[in-house]
Amino acid sequence: MDGSTRKRTLLKVILLGDSGVGKTSMMNQYVNKKFSPHYKSTIGADFVTKELQIDDKQVTLQIWDTAGQERFQSLGAAFYRGAECCVLVYDVNVLRSFETLNTWREEFLKQQAHPAEPDNFPFILLGNKIDLDGGNSRVVSEWQAKEWCDSRGNIAYLETSAKEGYNVDEAFLCVARTALANEQGCDLDNYFLGMSGSLSDIERKGFCAC
Repeated sequence: MDGSTRKRTLLKVILLGDSGVGKTSMMNQYVNKKFSPHYKSTIGADFVTKELQIDDKQVTLQIWDTAGQERFQSLGAAFYRGAECCVLVYDVNVLRSFETLNTWREEFLKQQAHPAEPDNFPFILLGNKIDLDGGNSRVVSEWQAKEWCDSRGNIAYLETSAKEGYNVDEAFLCVARTALANEQGCDLDNYFLGMSGSLSDIERKGFCAC
């Protein structure tokens, strides 16, 4: 079957986190290779798509950017349903954005039509803005973030800079692979280990602690 007739898989992923952590900037950097220094809060939710190929599969990644303000959280249920992966984003320079991660995670699981196995639903954590002030204003260490992930089922963790484009493509590749594995009903560990040079290569490059 040639590429023009091959079935394309739609993967819906949700970005969650406090307002101002860089969710919109990260999406724009990934899809459009652009960064704007002018901050504008997302109202409600918006999404972008990107087509890519993962191994032999044609994939359309549908990335939903949700508002980080509490007054919009009641809208969550409508946007969360059908998601294959949830990406939690925090600012490594803002402690509160890290402290609220568990609230975002629990809210997603509650609103997402109660997934059959909530403990096994795939999350990925992104620590953004590592470029700020040359890293001198950082208040959440990589060790703290990894410990948080380990205590919640070994959630994958990556550090990014939406402004510099650092690790953004790699982060969303990890997201896409994780979402695809969930959509196929695969065991995530076996899925990654079965890919051609994938998980070990990703970990070796510091892309994804899956």
